[in-house]
Amino acid sequence: MPGDIEKIKAVINNLKPSEKKVAGYIIKNADKISDLSIGELAKKSNTSEASVVRFCKSLGYRGYQDLKIKVSADYTYKTKSIQGFVNIEDDANTIIVKISKNNMQSIEKTMDMLDRNEMEKAANAILNANKIDIYGVGASAIVAQDMLQKFMRINKSCTAYSDSHMQLASAANISDGDVAIGISYSGQTADTVDALRIAKNSGATTICITRFGNSPITEVSDIKLFVYSTEAIFRSGAMASRIAQLNVIDILFSIIACRKYEDIIKYLENTSEAVSSRKY
Repeated sequence: MPGDIEKIKAVINNLKPSEKKVAGYIIKNADKISDLSIGELAKKSNTSEASVVRFCKSLGYRGYQDLKIKVSADYTYKTKSIQGFVNIEDDANTIIVKISKNNMQSIEKTMDMLDRNEMEKAANAILNANKIDIYGVGASAIVAQDMLQKFMRINKSCTAYSDSHMQLASAANISDGDVAIGISYSGQTADTVDALRIAKNSGATTICITRFGNSPITEVSDIKLFVYSTEAIFRSGAMASRIAQLNVIDILFSIIACRKYEDIIKYLENTSEAVSSRKY
């Protein structure tokens, strides 16, 4: 059975001019498609979003997301790559070096990319918040749990939600003086974006932790904390992006701890003592 890229090549000459431009760009840049929004693909192929939608219908895809997943999966299969840079022929030492260097690069680039003013705004908003909601699903839910654990230790009232219904319910009841934090590397996670939008409409200060660039989540965020990662959206699991997001949370926690050191050191001592009997 031919792959999706071959199918596009086979029909390209039968497509309308605008759809042919979309097809041509995809064929030449199959490795980049997973990272592009429909608007970005339209811009790069010198067409319109409507042309991309028509192209998807002409090829029998259910929509743009279906196209992205299948083209990216086809490209990954053909290149026999995992995470976009590790190949199945690599030995253990090569994989150790590649993954470690990619994670280090992600942290270093994030350090350079982070807007210092936005970090200060985020830290102040969290420090003064009455209530903190943290939204994240999938791999981002793990990052959200790390943030929850850190803030709980310094007596900040917060809850991390990974269930979409609970996210929406809490966002609907949040109010002025509260903070809602949405974690999504892609910036396109519908559950997280919808919850953050409702929280913003409810009066909360909204913060996102996401990859650099405009995306649905940045449109509903008052404060934007960008991370750098070489990962494609289509991947075996969040690796470098997760490390970069965790690094941002560590920075936020440290800023807040420094601002209220006298109070926070007591909370840290209390929580450390509380769990000390559970250490083995």
